[in-house]
Amino acid sequence: MKLTLQQLREIWSGKANVTLAAADYAQIDASAAAVTRALATGAALYGINTGFGKLASKRINDADLAQLQRNLVLSHAVGVGPELDARIVRLAMAIKIVTLAAGRSGVRRVVVDTLARLLTANALPIIPAQGSVGASGDLAPLAHMSCAIIGEGDVRLNGERIAARDALQRIGAEPVTLGPKEGLALLNGTQISTALALDALFRTQDVFNAALVSGAMSTDAMKGTDAPFDARIHAARGQKGQIEVAARLRALMAGSDIRKSHLTGDDRVQDPYSIRCQPQVMGACLDVLNSAAATLEIEANAVTDNPLVFAEDDAILSGGNFHAEPVAFAADMISMAAAEIASISERRLAVLIDPVLSGLPAFLVKEGGLNSGFMILQVTTAALVSENKTLAHPAVVDTIPTSANQEDHVSMATFAGRKAGDIARNAANVIAIELLAAAQGIDFHAPLKTSPALQSAHAKIRSVSPHLVQDRSLAGDTARVRELIEAGAFA
Repeated sequence: MKLTLQQLREIWSGKANVTLAAADYAQIDASAAAVTRALATGAALYGINTGFGKLASKRINDADLAQLQRNLVLSHAVGVGPELDARIVRLAMAIKIVTLAAGRSGVRRVVVDTLARLLTANALPIIPAQGSVGASGDLAPLAHMSCAIIGEGDVRLNGERIAARDALQRIGAEPVTLGPKEGLALLNGTQISTALALDALFRTQDVFNAALVSGAMSTDAMKGTDAPFDARIHAARGQKGQIEVAARLRALMAGSDIRKSHLTGDDRVQDPYSIRCQPQVMGACLDVLNSAAATLEIEANAVTDNPLVFAEDDAILSGGNFHAEPVAFAADMISMAAAEIASISERRLAVLIDPVLSGLPAFLVKEGGLNSGFMILQVTTAALVSENKTLAHPAVVDTIPTSANQEDHVSMATFAGRKAGDIARNAANVIAIELLAAAQGIDFHAPLKTSPALQSAHAKIRSVSPHLVQDRSLAGDTARVRELIEAGAFA
């Protein structure tokens, strides 16, 4: 089983689930059988008949193996903080199913089926957001997820918080008594970190698309030139993302009457960087996002627990696939891209509200002085952009040893993913504000019209936010435009 990035987005949005095929079950069965054979040899097998981490040298009696796995899940369910968003939990469950279905984890099909039934029924384990360092896997949050399978902890069944045991009963399932290795297979892995990073990626992709629209609309609103978007300029450099962004900006501005009105007689030579260098900045962000997306698509289909079972060789090998370093780097890259998207947007907004630079009414409102217009909305964007600059500091460069120095280098991928999502949310608000300001600027050029593509975007904005004639609270307008961004309305 392999999931594409598009399929992962559909799972994230609640439009799809995971379905196992006969070949998946064959792999699962073969892997479980290999564990049974290995146990029969009497050899010491990490996490199967031994303790965990620093306690790996402790041999466990055969009669206690089921209790060992149950204890592992319960002892590791020590997360704190707010519960993870439902979309992130859905992704994590789906990715864990894919991992287990690869037939390298030594679990029985009942474990995978129970997890899949919970996902299909929208019975989502309540998982605290904090408590993982991204190695050995996302232990604490995955323990909370795994509690639901054994009938412990709470879940949200279609949004209602109920005991996991009751949820299992409602969907016609029973608590699973974990067999050898099964608790360890459930807890080891990068699924939470990967789900968090994918959530940030999908959010940032929506913000990126909206930011191209807001940037083009701001350029037209201030009567900026589209000459810097000429294909020849970008072909001369050869950067793939830059070329694509320039093409999209040209398409967005094509046919603008506003642009035609100042093709001649405009004595301005060059626009500010925030206008002129959009292809260079946004193109670099696009390349970074595409690179992160490629890493995360691989990771979503990866086997990241430990030890791994190779049934074809009757081999059980200990390794370190649970170390989430690739995910941490990808999440940090997403953070930096999202922060830059918001940063250059705030600069365009600053141009729009400055009558000297934009040629528009001060703060984009008539009767300035009596009205403050967009003055404080720019302050809001400044606050968000500043916050993002701090949050964008890479998490992956930090490590704190755990488990009595047995696990002496960790990735901090979970935090990297969480803060990437926070930055994306901040960026969505920044772009929403720029869209409001750019639409306001376009209005001042009537009866001249912007391009057909930007007219369509302008209409979407005006469907939730009327032109600002005199001061009113624009908090609700910002929220409604942000919701359009998050719904992919500007893709």
